[in-house]
Parts: sequence; C-alpha cells; structure tokens
Amino acid sequence: MSQAVAAEVAAPAHELPSTKTFLGHPVGLYVLFFTEMWERFSYYGMRALLVLYMTKYLFIDGHYQGVVGYTVIKGALEAVFGPLAVQPLSSQIYGLYTGLVYFTPFFGGILADQLLGQRKTVVLGGVLMAIGHFLMAVESLFFVALFFLILGNGCFKPNISTQVGGLYAPGDSRRDRAFGIFYMGINLGAFLAPLVCGTLGQSESFGWHWGFGAAGVGMCLGLVIYLIGQPVLAKDNVMKRKESANVEKQPLTPEEKKRVLALVILCALNIVFWAVYEQQGNTMQLWATDQTNWPTIFGWTIPNTWFQAFNPMMIFLFTPLLALFWGWQAKSGKEPSSVAKMAIGCSILGLSFVVMVVGALLLGSNKGSLFWPLFCTFMLTIGELYLSPIGLSLVTKVAPPRIVSMMMGMWFFSSFFGNYLSGFIGSFYSRMPGGKPAFFLMLTILGLAAGLGIWIMNKPIQRWMRSGATADAKL
Repeated sequence: MSQAVAAEVAAPAHELPSTKTFLGHPVGLYVLFFTEMWERFSYYGMRALLVLYMTKYLFIDGHYQGVVGYTVIKGALEAVFGPLAVQPLSSQIYGLYTGLVYFTPFFGGILADQLLGQRKTVVLGGVLMAIGHFLMAVESLFFVALFFLILGNGCFKPNISTQVGGLYAPGDSRRDRAFGIFYMGINLGAFLAPLVCGTLGQSESFGWHWGFGAAGVGMCLGLVIYLIGQPVLAKDNVMKRKESANVEKQPLTPEEKKRVLALVILCALNIVFWAVYEQQGNTMQLWATDQTNWPTIFGWTIPNTWFQAFNPMMIFLFTPLLALFWGWQAKSGKEPSSVAKMAIGCSILGLSFVVMVVGALLLGSNKGSLFWPLFCTFMLTIGELYLSPIGLSLVTKVAPPRIVSMMMGMWFFSSFFGNYLSGFIGSFYSRMPGGKPAFFLMLTILGLAAGLGIWIMNKPIQRWMRSGATADAKL
C-alpha cells in the first residue's frame, strides 16, 4: 500500500525463515496477521466500552468510591483543568489511557533492540495485556488494569509490526502488499471487537465485566498463535547478533541521520491527525449513544457500541479499491508520493467532520438517524487508509535496521500525543461555547491544518528520506 523508501530493514535472503508460502506470501505473515488480529480485538473491545463504562457506571455515585487511585487521579486532573464533571473527567482519562498506550512503545522498541529482541518482548507484552484485561473485571482495580495494559502494549505494539518486514528479502515487491494484509488483520480484530465485547458489555444478562473478560480471552488466543508460529518467523535482531558476535555496533551515518530526522518531523505532523481521528472512541461514541436512533429488529435494538465496527468494515471494503485506484494512477504517472498521500489523508479526515457540523446544526439536542455518524466515519476511513498503513510500511523501510523497533515505537509515540490531545479536545464536547456545531467545526479545522502542514513539508521530507536509499527505492 505504501510507496516508501529503501527496503534495507528486510532480512537478507539467507536469514529468511522458510520458503513455504500461502497465497503468495510467507506463512509467517499469517501468524503475525492472526496474532495482531486478536491483540487488536482485545484493545478495541476494551476501547468500545471504556468511555461508556466510566460515564454510565463507574464514575457515578455509589461505584467510584471503591476505585483505587480515583481520588488522586481526579484531584491531579482538576488541579490542572479545574473542576471536572463526569463526561469531561472520563474524556481526560480516555485520552490519557489511549495516549499512554502509544507512549510506551518507544521504550518497548528500545528494550527489543538492545536487550530482549522482538520475539521475547512481544510475548512479555501479550502476558501483561492479558493480565490487564482480566483485572478490568474488578471495579476497584480499574486504574491498576489500565497500567498493565499500557505497559503490555508498549512491549507488544512496535515489535509485532517490525517482524513483518523481516519476512522479505531486500527489494521484494510483495513487501508493501504484506503490510496491506497485516493492516487487514488489525481491522478484522477491530471489527469483531465491538460486536462481541460491546454486545456483552451492554447486555443486561451479562454486563461490563463480561465484555472486558472477552477482550482478555482474545489476547490469550493471539499469544497462543504467536508462540505456536515461532518456527516460521524471521530471526529477530538479538538472534542475529548472537550469530554474529564479532560484529561491532556502528554509529548512525549522516545519511541515516537525515532519514531519522525525516521520520521525526513526519511523526510530529501526524499528532493532530490522531487527535481528531481518535474522537471515534470518545465524543463520536457519545453522539452514537445519546443522539442516534438505532434500529430495532424483531424487538432487539442494535447496541450503539456497534458504531465502532463500522470503521474497520469500511477498511475491508475500500482497501482493495484504493489499491486498484493507486495502481491506475501509477500507470499514468500520477500516483502521489507516500508523504503526499498522508497529507491527503489528513485533509479528508478534517472534511469528514463537516458532516457532523451540519448534523449538529440540524438536530440540536435531539436524536437523529445513523446517517450522520456513519457518513462521517465513511469519509474518515478513506483518510485513515491514505495515512496509517502507509506510515507503518514507511517506517520499516526508512529506519536504520539496528534501531527499527525504536523508530516504530517513535511512530506510535506521535499517537501518544495525539491520543492525549484527543482526550483534552473531547473534554470540550459538552461545554464548548457554540455547542456541538462549534466543536465539530474545530475538528474540521484541525484536520485541514495538519494536511496543509504535511503538504508544505512534502518535498524536503522526501529528499531526506531518499538520502542513502538503495537504487530500487521508491517514494
């Protein structure tokens, strides 16, 4: 999917795990596909319930009093932002949590690059996250559970993605398509999560803790698949170093430093994208809950948490269509560069919230049809496909191989700032002057501004990324 730089981080042919393929790709790709699918099932299953759990249950009188750390965390936030009602407080905590799960991957990448290797670090992360999900079933340990999930994601997230690149030799044309397949795994998990965890969590027969428990089961399944599939994965960095004990660590070359700088700048510009995009699990979920009429079929009303399944469903539909569209553009020499695609993605994201501006103006405080949140999400998904999988492949190709996990962690580090910013922005949803139309207009302006910023930096970033690239490198 991405038209990125050099494939130098891919494994040399003699280090590849196996020549056995399935549907034209190494079998190891599908091990990573299903491992990531179940991990994302666990993450998005928990995320689908998180804001609703806090606003509709946990932070209501009679429940929060027994939560360990509640008074301290609420007091710390109010010391900075002033008194916080339930919705703004929940939005702030949502932003902190979703931000911190993207803060720790930078350090998880360093841990893998320097000490444990990608394989052991992924296993450690999976175990920590499984513990965290099951702890969510204990109300008093809510913040303890979030802590385990944050640490686990930091170990898991950067090191599963970088292993995709290790399955392919330098210059292998299947590499970008492999990241497209891997991204489908991410979104298959994200699609199933609200259908299963959201339905259980909002069911009167089961309840919140069943939904969180289902997320934990999903993480355990992913961990089992990963452990069974070890023989078909590529050797990680630590395994390679043990086989080449006499190879000294080399400092970064001037060309490599330029490529690192290009990635740093691009990640910084992506912060606003993630801040606006992550409103899906925050204020957009509140809109879907409080201001949307959900269909009733044979007396059963569709749970509003199913809203969060729409985005990954659209990804299934539009990933192949966009790949065909980009291929058609490439034949005529008009395909945008990777960085230009990311600028387009940010702009489409911003424009998607024009739909919500109109909906908020027409509906006021009343309920309306599914059209408003779903059409906004449809546009938002197109913007995501122009940016997110492009960025994953770009990092593994541009980053110097000896620090690739750390650089992947840095890519997610930009999501830390974006996710926290999403929580801060979301706290204005119920208290912004001008109401919800002004709130959604703010999101529109932010998305368009981020797209403009990336577009302005397009040419210099491309020039730095090409520095030291191999002859077959393509942006």
